Amino acid sequence: MSYINKEVVEFTVQAYVGNEFKTVTKDDILGKWSVFFFYPADFTFVCPTELEDLANKYEDFKNIGCEIYSVSCDTHFVHKAWHDASKTIQKIQYPMLADPTGILTRGFDVMIEEDGMAERGSFIVNPEGKIVAYEVTAGNVGRNADELFRRVQASQFVAEHGDQVCPAKWQPGAETLKPSLDLVGLI
Repeated sequence: MSYINKEVVEFTVQAYVGNEFKTVTKDDILGKWSVFFFYPADFTFVCPTELEDLANKYEDFKNIGCEIYSVSCDTHFVHKAWHDASKTIQKIQYPMLADPTGILTRGFDVMIEEDGMAERGSFIVNPEGKIVAYEVTAGNVGRNADELFRRVQASQFVAEHGDQVCPAKWQPGAETLKPSLDLVGLI
């Protein structure tokens, strides 16, 4: 089943951001681009490498009008404890959403029910609150913030230039494709 154009579920969750707790709702994501970055759990092995990679790229995401939301089924208190205990996690400036009830994790269909944890899922959400790109990977495979950033840029480009598509490895300023009758079957 594809999640392209699926609207994000209504939600209200707690977040740890800027050394404080904050409530984040669906209304907060509307009107801007967002990335929901699901990971299995705090205090694990692959997760901090991914979250640090995103932290290092966060300014770039903000500069293109995209907010990052990392999400696990841990509470906001656990996010704070991890932040306080880890130099790596202290680098994070984006909101760390707490999803102990699984509303987001189930809403994006990345809940591992038997473990009560999320799969590694990355979802790009447009300003209307709809998923425009996503990937879900095995728990033992880390993701790349540079590639995720490129996909956000490509998603923003095609949203703005609906008559063009971005080929593989497209970067801003590179040539795009304009679908024609000859290419319709190839898209």
